Amino acid sequence: MPVLLEVDNLQTHFFTPEGVIRAVDGISFDLSAGETLGLVGESGSGKTVTALSILRLVPPPGRIVEGKIEFAGQDLLKLTPSELRKIRGNRIAMVFQEPMSALNPVLTVGSQVLESVRLHQKVSRWEGRDKTVELFKLVGIPSPEIRFKAYPHQLSGGMRQRVMLAMALAGKPDLLLADEPTTALDVTIQAQVLDLLDKLKKNLGMSVLFITHDLGIIAEHADRVAICYAGKIVELAPVRELFARPAHPYSQGLINSIPKMFSGGKDLKLSALPGTVPDLKNLPPGCRFEPRCPRALPLCRKYDSEQKTIRPGHLAACINPLNQ
Repeated sequence: MPVLLEVDNLQTHFFTPEGVIRAVDGISFDLSAGETLGLVGESGSGKTVTALSILRLVPPPGRIVEGKIEFAGQDLLKLTPSELRKIRGNRIAMVFQEPMSALNPVLTVGSQVLESVRLHQKVSRWEGRDKTVELFKLVGIPSPEIRFKAYPHQLSGGMRQRVMLAMALAGKPDLLLADEPTTALDVTIQAQVLDLLDKLKKNLGMSVLFITHDLGIIAEHADRVAICYAGKIVELAPVRELFARPAHPYSQGLINSIPKMFSGGKDLKLSALPGTVPDLKNLPPGCRFEPRCPRALPLCRKYDSEQKTIRPGHLAACINPLNQ
């Protein structure tokens, strides 16, 4: 499939009185039309800032200092604000992890989605209302005419997230940025929302950049996965390939930390990565994962490895990779 989004050497830093926080520090990846790419990592690894950078919504004191973000042949970093507004919400939309904080509590959910529909589709208020009801049906909201008049606090977490999906789909986007959209939901509702995303992606032909810390979700719903650590992508591979033969020790550590079911009455032991994510204002020399890495070599303290091809379509930034 043709490449829809290409991010090359993206660097987004936050300039604070305490120092420069290199939240995103040289991230590169591409996303094909109709593909779901999972962006995975611990909190503070740069996943959300990457998504906000794509839409140029990084809050101050953050600033994109270098890189290229090419969407459908256009470099988003070179567009004027008016040109970018034609793409943001129309061709690229974003769903956030906590819909209660994203929705206005004093307006009905219908009026909020209606506003988005009228903004992106340039229709009258009555046409917009009909299209909003259709969007509610599309995302599986029961009794959409009644829910149109509901306030956010009157809906469950799953229903609120469906409202956010309806709002994101108002502009019929080619690319959906989903920033941990199921984190605040219970397991049953989480599965329903994920299945809905898969269905919408297939029916509408969307590409999805799915941001999460949950490798279990990625295993079931993504085509490829990019593992983020301290502002960099340390491994990029097809999902099955990554789970079968991870190359970076950090990826192996994340996989090992997933709870596994045992038979025979054995105790369940969880494997945890030692240490913590480094301070982005004071990064260690060489490889950023070296202080936590069980395979670290003396060279790792001196050199930060660049991504190299382990197998076709499988990249890892490691001097001493596994499963070569």
